[in-house]
Amino acid sequence: MARRTRRHFSDEFKQQIVDLHRAGKRRSEIIEQYDLTPSTFDKWIRQSKTTGSFKSIDNLSDEQRELMELRKENQRLKMEVDILKQAAVIMAQKEPIITANKDKYSVTDMCRILEISRSTYYYKAKDPKETCSSDNHQEMIEESVQRIFKKSRGVYGARKIKKALAKEEIQLSRRKARQIMKKHNLISAYQIAHYKPYSKGKNENSIPNKVNREFSNRNPLEVIVSDLTYVRIQKRWAYACIIIDLFNREIIGQSFGWQKSAELVKEAIQSIPYSLTEVQLFHSDRGKEFDNKLIDEVFSAFTIEKSLSEAGCPYDNAVAESTFKSFKVEFVQQESFETLDELRLKSLDYIHWWNHQRIHGSLNYQTPMDVRLRSDEKEFINLSK
Repeated sequence: MARRTRRHFSDEFKQQIVDLHRAGKRRSEIIEQYDLTPSTFDKWIRQSKTTGSFKSIDNLSDEQRELMELRKENQRLKMEVDILKQAAVIMAQKEPIITANKDKYSVTDMCRILEISRSTYYYKAKDPKETCSSDNHQEMIEESVQRIFKKSRGVYGARKIKKALAKEEIQLSRRKARQIMKKHNLISAYQIAHYKPYSKGKNENSIPNKVNREFSNRNPLEVIVSDLTYVRIQKRWAYACIIIDLFNREIIGQSFGWQKSAELVKEAIQSIPYSLTEVQLFHSDRGKEFDNKLIDEVFSAFTIEKSLSEAGCPYDNAVAESTFKSFKVEFVQQESFETLDELRLKSLDYIHWWNHQRIHGSLNYQTPMDVRLRSDEKEFINLSK
């Protein structure tokens, strides 16, 4: 029997798996889709419930923590004995002992044991031949900062000035660079306050349109597209988020709620019945609900790329727009809803009809599931050869 290859999972991936389970996805389904062992899955769920962390250090038992502390204490005592022995035997100055052992022990710890401050050690450890007077050195540093700032046309801040000086083998901390800049009134163009026009909430992310209106001849889960729309429930507006697979126009994800938010989008993603690791590209318009850390964490965990339509161009997301038009004409306008639960239940019934019974002109008048089943059959035949 072949040995199972050990895989590494990021904390983000583990959290998304836990979120999928909390969202209602069955344990057996998650284990099968993401090729996990039951023990691994159960451990992640247990860690999430007990400590909320997936790091081993955060999930140690009291006995394990006590053992770890005892080992650290043992190492510390060994170091103290070693350093004090050397000091007693050679009766030498303390600085050479620290220098001789700094590759073996922490300089801070050795300074503490020998009762000497770190600044005293580093000051005495310097070679006087390689240092100039403190005043001259400070003056040279300040001139270098001003020169770099002027050369950058007033653009560089402390971070870039530090990097530029490092290339000239001049070591300077960002804190010191900021102090010098403040002293000489050097203000980066990025720090100058600018007038910020009123934003209407459009997603200004620089992510390009990677779909380029190429909606046909796609592989399963190669590109999924999404959008949100509103639905009237009595005197209130509710929102629906739907996700479509361009491969067969199947509605693979859906969610319904009172808020047009990133949480609603994440819920729709979590409802997808297929493994999210198979999804390659997620395309949407520039709604703010798609530009959110919550969504980025999902995409990062499952290595899903993002694609955005051009601003004000609905044709870039034409499949989602067309699907929502059908959703409204064929379903919403034919029904009335008293509660959000009623909208959810009736929508699921419509989506099942859309996927299994409704024929689509773009699919040569086949249903989405007919197309997917034929694709699965071809893949099975190819694997059998």
